[in-house]
Order: sequence, then C-alpha cells, then structure tokens
Amino acid sequence: MLEKLFGKKTVVVAGSISDRIATLQSRQIPAHVAIIMDGNGRWAKQRNLPRIAGHHEGMKKVRVITRIANDLGVKVLTLYAFSTENWKRPKLEIDFLMKLPGEFLSTYLPELIEQNVKVEMIGNFDMLPSHTKTAISKAMEETKHNDGLTLNFAMNYGSRLELVESVKEIATLIADGSIQPGDIDEALIGSHLMTAHLPEPDLLIRTSGEVRLSNFMLWQLAYAEFSFTNVLWPDFDEVCMLNAIEEFQLRNRRFGSVEGNGDV
Repeated sequence: MLEKLFGKKTVVVAGSISDRIATLQSRQIPAHVAIIMDGNGRWAKQRNLPRIAGHHEGMKKVRVITRIANDLGVKVLTLYAFSTENWKRPKLEIDFLMKLPGEFLSTYLPELIEQNVKVEMIGNFDMLPSHTKTAISKAMEETKHNDGLTLNFAMNYGSRLELVESVKEIATLIADGSIQPGDIDEALIGSHLMTAHLPEPDLLIRTSGEVRLSNFMLWQLAYAEFSFTNVLWPDFDEVCMLNAIEEFQLRNRRFGSVEGNGDV
C-alpha cells in the first residue's frame, strides 16, 4: 500500500523533456492537478539557511511547475500556498510568506500573460494584508480573459472553513424559503464551495514525504489519485512532475465501480 502511495510503480520513459511530454499527451492528462507544496523549511535547514530561504526557493519552483503543467495541457493547477493554520507560525515567517505573492507576480506576471495563464485564488481574501491583496487582485484582473491553464492559489485556505461557510450559505437559502432541505444534494453543496467553477482534482501531489491532506480540499479530493513523494518542494522539478503524471496514467480509476474506465 505504501509503495502505491509513494509512487514506486512508475514508467521510465527515455528521451528529453519534450519527448516525455509528447508521450504523456498520447494518454489521459489530468485536467486538474492539486499540489501541497511541502518541505521548504526542511530544505533550508539541510543547508543551514533560514526558513525564509526555503520559501524563496520554493517560489521559484512555482514558475517551473506552472510552465510544465501548461506545456502538458493541464487545465487547472491548484497550489496550496498558505493555510488557515499557517497563521500560527512566527510573525517574521508569516510576513515573508505574505510578500511572496507580490514578488512572484511582479516578476513573472508578464510571462504568465504571454503563456495565456489565468490567475485565480481560493481562500479568505479579506484577511490577507493589503499588499498581498493588491498583488493578487492585479494578477487576476490582468489575466481574467486568458483561457489557458488556470493557476489557482489556495491562499489563507482551509477546507473545513470552506465547508462551514457553504453550510451557512445553504442554511440561509433554506431560512428564506429559496430551497427546501430535501433539495440538498452533492451538486448543491459543490456549487457553494470556492471551487464551484472548477473541475475536481484528478491528481493530488504532496512533496516532502508527509502523507496527509492537512485540511486541503477535503470534499473535492474524494476521487482524486494521490501521489506522495519524499522530494522537498524546492527540489521538485520538471522530471518529478512528469513522473507523477506517468504514475497517474498507470492508475485504474474505478470511481467505486468494479471495472475500471481504462488504463488511467
């Protein structure tokens, strides 16, 4: 079981990155890939660097993985950038993390626009510092008409809070008579989540060897394939991403049925 979780069953494809991409594109590419970017602090500690150095290095990998996801034809890439629980971290680290969106977007926004990438965000926007909100809002506004890859940042996001807020919205609709309790079904709940306009993730990747969801997209990941790797996020590169997609394509996705829907 653990071998399956950690992706021991893989296909080794010879050739360049472009050759491997072409091979992968001949099979099913996951429409939505979600990544828990973990291990920045440990990466820095291994090098006797402050934790913020790991976060800065991890920011660079967002660009790398966004490019390869776009090249593969992934439709949505959701990155767990900052959780509602991360506010418990030291203030210095939080302040640095809140500056990263501005640095990343000010540096790479022209490239994202050129690549037809659309920037979006899920999470509690109002609680973010004003400079963080300004950077994200600017990127969302300037890319809103792009129709390529959606780069979706989960920022100040917590899945349990998301579910609580969706229940409140539905309760309000019942209270004002817009719907009846019997109208509640999975589709209705899904329509009140922050990801209502996005397809559910096909593949979840978590780096750094941790094997848990950490309050990330608990509803949406119900039928996603999981890929856990010991690679720390700052070391996660194009080859690691291609390996995860290859692993995904080996899975027999049955969605609760006996027979699978093919070799993916």
